[in-house]
Amino acid sequence: MNDDITIRLPSLIHRIGSEKTKQAKAIALQYDCELKRVRRSRNWALIGEALKIQAFTIDLRALDDDGWRYLIQKITTALLEHADKLEPLDTKLTRLITETPGITLGELMQLTQCSIAEARIARFNAEV
Repeated sequence: MNDDITIRLPSLIHRIGSEKTKQAKAIALQYDCELKRVRRSRNWALIGEALKIQAFTIDLRALDDDGWRYLIQKITTALLEHADKLEPLDTKLTRLITETPGITLGELMQLTQCSIAEARIARFNAEV
């Protein structure tokens, strides 16, 4: 869940302009994300944790400027592939336990990559 994901943004400067790209790069740093060129090509990439990239996108939407439409749309589409990383671990564990009450601790650990202690705590909290 805390792994960095990479979102490819082909021809970013051609789509939103160099000033918007510089602004986006500065905003991304505030969320511990990195917006950078891919080697010497015209392609760019956004790198960071899924939750932080989602927060970055929400901030761009709050600016309410049509110039960000391409960037927001590309990021939102790419985040759909990483939907499992957008949900916090405790919420995911609780959801899995309530959806399938007969799930074993081993299955929980395998599905969420959590420790046995985290799975036991989630099971206890779901039963209470």
